[in-house]
Amino acid sequence: MPEMSGAQALTRSLAREGVEVVFALPGVQIMDAFDAFYDEPSIRLVLARHEQSVAYMADGYARTTGKPGVGMVVPGPGALNATAGIGTAYASSSPVLLICGQIESYNLGKSRGALHELPEQLEIFRQITKWCARSTNVEEISGMVHTAMEQLSTGRPRPVEIEIPWDVLPAKGEVELPEREVFAKQGPEPAMVKEAAQLLASAKRPLIWAGGGAREADLSAELLELAQALNAPVITTPEGKGAIPEDNAWSLGGYYFGHGPGSRALPQADVILVVGSRMHIIPEMPWDIQPHQKVIQIDADPEEVGRNIPVAVGMCADGKLGLHALLEELGGKTHASQWTADQASNIRHETIQELREMAPLQLEIIDTIRHELDDDAIMVAGTTQIGYWSYVAYPALKPRSYITSSYFATLGYAFPTALGAKVGNPHRQVVATIGDGGFGYAPGELATAVQEEINAVTIVFNNQLLGASFNDQKTRFGGRTIGTRLHNPDFVKLAEAYGALGMSLGSHKELGGALRSALKAERPVVIEVPIPNLPPPFQIAPAGAAK
Repeated sequence: MPEMSGAQALTRSLAREGVEVVFALPGVQIMDAFDAFYDEPSIRLVLARHEQSVAYMADGYARTTGKPGVGMVVPGPGALNATAGIGTAYASSSPVLLICGQIESYNLGKSRGALHELPEQLEIFRQITKWCARSTNVEEISGMVHTAMEQLSTGRPRPVEIEIPWDVLPAKGEVELPEREVFAKQGPEPAMVKEAAQLLASAKRPLIWAGGGAREADLSAELLELAQALNAPVITTPEGKGAIPEDNAWSLGGYYFGHGPGSRALPQADVILVVGSRMHIIPEMPWDIQPHQKVIQIDADPEEVGRNIPVAVGMCADGKLGLHALLEELGGKTHASQWTADQASNIRHETIQELREMAPLQLEIIDTIRHELDDDAIMVAGTTQIGYWSYVAYPALKPRSYITSSYFATLGYAFPTALGAKVGNPHRQVVATIGDGGFGYAPGELATAVQEEINAVTIVFNNQLLGASFNDQKTRFGGRTIGTRLHNPDFVKLAEAYGALGMSLGSHKELGGALRSALKAERPVVIEVPIPNLPPPFQIAPAGAAK
């Protein structure tokens, strides 16, 4: 076995596992790793300006490419800064590997006040990762990296974290680098497949509910084939948008907080196939599972099967393998249901009309954005009014083309996440929608965008408020507004100070032309759009909800 340093074992293992990009911020405990990357030209090292952005960029890269997104930070403050991004990846079932430095191995657990010491750092990450581990000698590092990749590639793809003490990186040892491996996915139990297929074949009104797991399993072809074979409409969660093209006849579109097609379609269904979703039905939703409705749930995470809803058939399996098995069991035949493509179209049309009446300005803006983008453009929907409304109103037409922060609802994630998405997809359009409050979290990443030539477009919707919280104060607290008004910079000058292109619009009516120009600019662009404060979907009662 060849002798190498711990840092070389790390970088060579990453290269052998197929890692092409690492997002990172340097610091003394990981400088040996940075030096080792100098001799590993197959891996691009992208310098971020904040560790939170390191994690967000890795997440955006992972969710839009299907490859593990890798970040590297120092221990202590760097690790803690990254936790919001890792928490977002955890909520979104995103395959992110975070590499953390660590204090010297001889200081671990001693509470001596070593530089960047954080007691029980592994325990902190245990709460927001699928798996985490520490290597205390050089010989363990390659195997630890290999295990991390296995964890990312099997079961539910949640983030993992590994850490290496400062003194282990320069130390030498004999290291065997494992060969890259294609890890087997878990298939469904044949008896469950047979039972589920029988339910679907005999269903009068089958319906499919696709979540984020449908996106991660890359099962769009199988999902579409099954919908057409069953004549079954498909509803997606915000996380699952793009799993089926939303211009397809059987797509009903997205459903969020009681808004969207679910209120019309779900009560009519007699069998509901849930793929890659925990199907958390909020109390505000004007509908719930009824006793006569049979639910089939396919999920890679056994803890999610039956967690929130009673299931007739629960399959713990990779979504792609699960749907493929169902298609084989159904025999490739078309099973006529009482649904028609016209009915699906009517539901979709009625839903959009309802949304236009409810939020006319928001939908006008979303329509403008969609009109200017390619079919495979990547939309990063920020935790802002336009982002939230896009959950139900933006048509995602290709897989891996739409990103949310899932239930973590992380303010400020959209801009750095879009940068990671653009790094992974340099030839696709990438647009982030973000509020003025959210953009204030990471404007320094404009330096990253310019330095690394990451030509994403960021649309900042400026109402000089933390809008949802301001609305909350107006409605629930009798108009006692405090701490929710913003003083903002000149966004054009801010962008230009970093070397990016800034545009300030007089009205949202100018957005189409500005976005068209921005997409051709071949540089990072910030577009500021003034808007009034408007309520997000979760502050408007859905149709049919109890008053």
